[in-house]
Amino acid sequence: MKNIVILVLCSSTLFAQSTEKQAVIAPIQQLFEGMLKKDSALIRATLYPNARLATTYTDKKGNPQFKEEDVNGFVESIGTSTYNLEEKIWSYDTKIDGNLATVWTEYTFYLNGKLSHCGINSFELFKTTTGWKITSIVDTRRRSNCIEDHETLLDTFMDNWHKAAAEADEDTFFGSMTEDAIYLGTDPSERWLRDELKEWSKKYFERESAWAFTATERHWTISEDGKMAWFDELLDTWMGICRGSGVLLQTDEGWKLKHYNLAVTVYNDAIEGFKKINKKGEPKEK
Repeated sequence: MKNIVILVLCSSTLFAQSTEKQAVIAPIQQLFEGMLKKDSALIRATLYPNARLATTYTDKKGNPQFKEEDVNGFVESIGTSTYNLEEKIWSYDTKIDGNLATVWTEYTFYLNGKLSHCGINSFELFKTTTGWKITSIVDTRRRSNCIEDHETLLDTFMDNWHKAAAEADEDTFFGSMTEDAIYLGTDPSERWLRDELKEWSKKYFERESAWAFTATERHWTISEDGKMAWFDELLDTWMGICRGSGVLLQTDEGWKLKHYNLAVTVYNDAIEGFKKINKKGEPKEK
């Protein structure tokens, strides 16, 4: 009974955290909706009085610049703009403590349908009696390495996940997985929950490199709402060519790996030899 109570409390806490993150993200999404619709009132409703707006970039001479902008001027200009403004958001990294929240969003900005620039938005929000309001927006801007589709973003995510193992970066590797993520290894016995895999692999992540897998080919299927993605990939590994497949979810903290299956590949012409070798590795009956 005690374990059941703890489980219920933990589930309630996680649900509350998820709901609060959604509440934090809501005014940010409304802000971008207002920009797309050229609706100044919709934008203004998301902002706390005297909200701050600024951008930082590197000029042509390589000097860092920080430029503040008048918020009221920005809001009014949206309503009278003759341009079509669209900002695509690829991820949300949300942190909350009491009445304070910070959100980082990776974005790509389009002007009249053409790529203008990209970067990171850093939002600060305050929880008022009427809900979360944006107190500050500071963005970075660049014109290179801009994400324009989900597949590019997801490829980068998976490449960084494999890179984290190659560099024994435990925080990034396991932080990229959901708490209930499942990892299937090449051995029939290897069905790990994330934290089980983390415990088992400690000795590997204490080295300079845990394991080094490099994707040579990858294919994606993305759900219609853009919140779930499936993939399969071919990997160059110390075992030869392996195949990985998995599922990713779009969470409040961005994309996370929910399920991963690693499998050794065998050429059809070599299957009989493989069967003999594999049989030698079978556990002996007691």
